[in-house]
Amino acid sequence: MKIDREEIKKIALLSRLEISEENMGTVEKALNDVLSYVAELEELDLEGVEPMAHAVPLHNVFRKDEVIPSLPHDLAMQNAPEEEDGYFKVPRVIQE
Repeated sequence: MKIDREEIKKIALLSRLEISEENMGTVEKALNDVLSYVAELEELDLEGVEPMAHAVPLHNVFRKDEVIPSLPHDLAMQNAPEEEDGYFKVPRVIQE
């Protein structure tokens, strides 16, 4: 399947892209390269090949969940600009 300049203009219009005449040849070649590659992929025999999301197996790597001491209250509050009843006091952001 080949794509011509008129089809590129329609696609550009639908996708709200502005393609100048001087770039039209580059875009035409790029789109035709993509279409020819897809045509090559369609020729492959994929019988018995299961679909996959990734080319290599991926596993999440999490750190071991360990209980560690938290920051002492006095140390946490030492840089607080304002404190009220042992908590950080911040400006009100929700208006009633």
